[in-house]
Amino acid sequence: MERKAQESRKGLTHREVPRVVGLLLAMALMNVVLYLCFDRFFISPQHSTKDPRSCPYGYFKMGQMKNCSPWLSCEELRTEVRQLKRVGEGAVKRVFLSEWKERKVALSRLTSLEMRDDFLYGLQMLKSLQSKHIVTLLGYCEEDNTILTEYHPLGSLSNLEETLNLSKYQNVNTWQHRLQLAMDYVSVINYLHHSPLGTLVMCDSNDLPKTLSQYLLTSNFSIVANDLDALPLVNHSSGTFVKCGHRELHGDFIAPEQLWPYGENIPFHDDLMPSYDEKIDIWKIPDVSSFLLGHVEGSDMVRFHLFDIHKACKSQNPAERPTAQDILDTYQKVLNLLRDTVMSQTREML
Repeated sequence: MERKAQESRKGLTHREVPRVVGLLLAMALMNVVLYLCFDRFFISPQHSTKDPRSCPYGYFKMGQMKNCSPWLSCEELRTEVRQLKRVGEGAVKRVFLSEWKERKVALSRLTSLEMRDDFLYGLQMLKSLQSKHIVTLLGYCEEDNTILTEYHPLGSLSNLEETLNLSKYQNVNTWQHRLQLAMDYVSVINYLHHSPLGTLVMCDSNDLPKTLSQYLLTSNFSIVANDLDALPLVNHSSGTFVKCGHRELHGDFIAPEQLWPYGENIPFHDDLMPSYDEKIDIWKIPDVSSFLLGHVEGSDMVRFHLFDIHKACKSQNPAERPTAQDILDTYQKVLNLLRDTVMSQTREML
């Protein structure tokens, strides 16, 4: 009897061994799957440095177009573009959602002849600065005062919070993607400071809402500059500096050198106002980046790691502020550091 009991116990042990091994294998497989999922989730998508729309000067490519097409002429704009509805308006131009060959496009029209010089300057900037950092120019007609550009349905950067609060975009409403947006913004500033034309300053940026309205959010959640009507040129070698407008500016969003320096007792006069350089753009980067980072889980952690570089951006002495490239390098280091930290913690959990 005792012998049968022992054999019975031995038999149970042999039968249970495959079950234990199977369970262990299943757990190991589950860990591998979870690891791969976390790996994919926590690594922010890296934007290619190469412009996928790259075309020769005077040509464009957008969306699913396989070949580059010449900028549309006056005749083509008049006959092939169908205006649908107005989607925006500024001091210089009105923007209309339009259609060209079953593609949605943005048609800009001059608001008044008084603003024509600004309109044509913006057109010249669009033509000269075409790159992945600038909205794609599709065509123009100086006779009709019209410009055709690629349409981005998510609109200006001002709509970021509203867009990310939509359920279909919850998967990109993370500190990783928001930090990437901040990097995109600084990349645009860096491009303007080292443009083919020289050092350009984003003058249409006297407050946060105005600054955000100068940029568009693309469907793949990158940033492009859209409004180029006020991009004066700085030339340190020749001593050429800029003044953003001819009226007195106020507030702490603008750089201190943009404020009237002579106190309230002396009335503002544009001729007495000192000029300045591209470092006014650097001063504003912390405020724009803070908006882009939002208040999602992990964004305060990013702000903590960016504290030193942002403090340097707010130096009262413009010469002591970092360059846009310095800031971009720091953002990349912080992204890599925090990504590696999250991945390390994930591995330990598994």
